[in-house]
Amino acid sequence: MSKVLITTVPFGDKNRLPLELLESAGIEYLINPLGRKLKEDELAGMVGDFDVLVAGTEPITARVMEHARNLKLISRVGIGLDSVDLLEAERRGIQVSYTPDAPAPAVAELTIGLMLSLLRNVHAANLQMHKGEWCRHFGRRIPEVTIGIIGTGRIGGRVLRRLSAFGSPRVLVNDLYPDQKVTTELKLEWVGKETIYREADLISLHVPLTAHTKNMVRKEHLLMMKSDALVINTSRGGIINEQDLAEVLLGGHLGGAAIDVFEHEPYSGKLAGIDRCLLTCHMGSMSVDCRTRMEIEATEEAVRYFTGRSLQGLVPKEEYDVQREGL
Repeated sequence: MSKVLITTVPFGDKNRLPLELLESAGIEYLINPLGRKLKEDELAGMVGDFDVLVAGTEPITARVMEHARNLKLISRVGIGLDSVDLLEAERRGIQVSYTPDAPAPAVAELTIGLMLSLLRNVHAANLQMHKGEWCRHFGRRIPEVTIGIIGTGRIGGRVLRRLSAFGSPRVLVNDLYPDQKVTTELKLEWVGKETIYREADLISLHVPLTAHTKNMVRKEHLLMMKSDALVINTSRGGIINEQDLAEVLLGGHLGGAAIDVFEHEPYSGKLAGIDRCLLTCHMGSMSVDCRTRMEIEATEEAVRYFTGRSLQGLVPKEEYDVQREGL
């Protein structure tokens, strides 16, 4: 019997089509019975004799794979691969696929929403109103600030293209592989990261978690920033050092931050006690349409595997090379 373990939750809540695809193909499935992100030992104890994992961001390590005697495919719901030991999967002959394009529009739109909230102090006003306090905050508009975007790929590029609807802010951009055509509607200044840290009023990060980007933004970089600068991370936890960010904010530097992703999730740390730090629970991709698309694409890949068809979302060699470099 073909068996799929669906570890990411929620799954099929807003649209049952992914589950119906499995059912119509006669594939048995189990949805994560704990209803939350699994820890390594929990997944190791659960994976048993499943053939395919439809996976979220839980750690799929060598230890987990040791317990997965029948595992042949990890079909990742989303784009991040830092939680999957690709080299161990390769060694064991386990194929890995992902859905890199599906979440991008939702993450880009959440990023724009966080920009607006930080610039206009919406999050702070909301907290004060709930405490019975009335305080009308001055804020800034997007065309009046300098915006720094680090990473101009699937998500960063979409953020840039959406920014053009708000006018013509000064935009500083940085990427390992500059794409001069990422947008034709804004005048982009391609600069080093340190220039962005020093000159931008608002900085948004859109890079993968790799050996080169882990703790990319530390205390010394945060202190380079303007005293009222705003920082957003909707990419991957671990890119901003969370302890350093909390220390800098508590010290009175920076106007605020918005963080959607954390090194350890669910998050419970010092940032949760800082009012001018807007926190969301790794929900960048959680629009109904994008989440459904992710689930459908990951499930279709599982069905293709069981029916002997070519897989369409296989992780490219470059992602394996990233892990060979040391992440």
